[in-house]
Amino acid sequence: MKLGMNIRNWGPTATPKFLGACAVTADNSSLDAIWFNDHIGFPPKIENNVYGIPDDMGTILDPLAFANYLAAVTTRIAFGTAVLVIPYRSAILTNKLITTIQVLSNKRFLLGIGPGYLEEEFRALGVPLRRRGKITDETLAFLNSTSKDPLIEANNQPFLLNPVLSRPPIYIGGKAEVAIPRSIKYGDGWMPVSLLPEQLAEDIQSFNEQATAAGKQPPEIIAMKTLPLNDMTETIELAQHYQDVGVTQLVHTQGYDSPTQYAEVVEQVDTEVRNMLN
Repeated sequence: MKLGMNIRNWGPTATPKFLGACAVTADNSSLDAIWFNDHIGFPPKIENNVYGIPDDMGTILDPLAFANYLAAVTTRIAFGTAVLVIPYRSAILTNKLITTIQVLSNKRFLLGIGPGYLEEEFRALGVPLRRRGKITDETLAFLNSTSKDPLIEANNQPFLLNPVLSRPPIYIGGKAEVAIPRSIKYGDGWMPVSLLPEQLAEDIQSFNEQATAAGKQPPEIIAMKTLPLNDMTETIELAQHYQDVGVTQLVHTQGYDSPTQYAEVVEQVDTEVRNMLN
């Protein structure tokens, strides 16, 4: 099982010095990937904050722009969106931005995606919330097709999208009943958040069976979870359980106040957790 961590592209940690130090720390470790978030911004007051997201998450750097920064300051580690809200950007521009990241990073980008949920962001962008699923599917189909053939037609204009997109792995976020069929059709795996191994086991088994029936490779399962690092025995047991139910990458997520603290957490995950799993 691979191991990853979050890197916060929002709030007080979102400065060049802070992010650069954390990214280099992760790159110098043997962690497999670092993951970051997507929002456009928040209203003065979120009317229905169902996930309890903190106010300072609204002070956020664009994840695709941030990915290009990571391409420049790292050389080894993979990095990706957890998740990119697909309806927020047009399909053509999404293609171009991801293509650029792939070129500059030597194909290290990982594309976790979701349809979004925050009504105020959709309203500010002029995108109907009710169309988020349709837009997501259309954009995923577009990314898949343009990674094979760069010739498109948009607004009655034939157009070449070059360089050709080197399609990154695509992981679908959200509930299993929506994410798994979407991944079977357009992607390579599922990205559940905060679910325990016993909550994932049945869906992972079903996903594997559906992928086999569809003639696809075994899907990747990227599980995001805050591990109880203050109790390493519990952490190892939990990580082992994730591995046993079929998780292919476990991503530890937490806040941190300094690059030094980030380095300490990376060290715990990269040595203590990894060593016990191997």
